[in-house]
Amino acid sequence: MIARDCGRAGYTITSGLARGIDTAAHRASLETGTIAVLAGGLDRPYPPENIPLLEAIVDRGGVAVSEMPFGWEPRARDFPRRNRLIAGIALGTVVIEAAERSGSLITARLAAEFGRLVFAVPGSPLDPRSHGTNGLLKQGAIVTTSASDVLEALSPLTQFDLFSTQVLAREPEKQPSTLLSPDEDDRAAIVSALGPTPVEIDDVIRHTGIGAAAVYLILLELDLAGRLLRHSGGRVSLSLDI
Repeated sequence: MIARDCGRAGYTITSGLARGIDTAAHRASLETGTIAVLAGGLDRPYPPENIPLLEAIVDRGGVAVSEMPFGWEPRARDFPRRNRLIAGIALGTVVIEAAERSGSLITARLAAEFGRLVFAVPGSPLDPRSHGTNGLLKQGAIVTTSASDVLEALSPLTQFDLFSTQVLAREPEKQPSTLLSPDEDDRAAIVSALGPTPVEIDDVIRHTGIGAAAVYLILLELDLAGRLLRHSGGRVSLSLDI
C-alpha cells in the first residue's frame, strides 16, 4: 500500500527485486514507475523467479540498475553493496520488516549516513521480524503506518522540481525568486546558523525564519560547493575544511 500510494503521488519506488517485500513494492508501482537494483549483472537477475517481474518493469518504462558487469553471478557479499545503491538513489528508505540481523538495516544505516530520511513501520515487540524496525524507531526513524507519513516528510524536499525541463524553460519573471535566486541575506543567515555540530534542518528553519523551500535550496547549494556535511537522521553541519 505504501509503494502504491507513494507511486500515485508521483514518486518512483526503488527496491532490490528480492523475494517478499521487494517483489510487493515493485508490483505495486509497476504502473507509476519503479527501479530494480540488482546485485549481479543486468543479465543475471536474482532470484530467477523474478525475471518476468524484471521484464515487466523494463517494458513499462521502469529501470534496472547494477554496478556489476554483464555475466556477473551475484554472491552473498554483493547484496549489501546493492543496498548501498538503493540507499543512495532514494530520497528516503522505508523499512517494513526487519529482524535484528537484516539486510534492510544495512540499507537504513547507509541511508542515514547519506543524509536520507529513514522510515520504519512499528511492530509487535514479540515478533522477531519487527525487532529491527522497532530498533530503528528508537534511533530516530520516522514512525510510518501509512503512505501519508512518508509523503508528509518528503514534501519539503520535493515541492519544487529543480531539474524539470519545464521549470528551466519558464520565463525568468514567472519563476519564484525565492526558489531560483535565494537572497544573499538568507544565505548568510543560514551559514551563520550552521557550525561543526550537526543540527536538524527543521531547527535551522525555525532559527532563521526562512521558508523551508529556500532553506533546502541553499543547503543544496552548500552541499554542491562542498561546504555542507550530512549526518545520520537528516542532520547537517558546516564543513570547516573550506
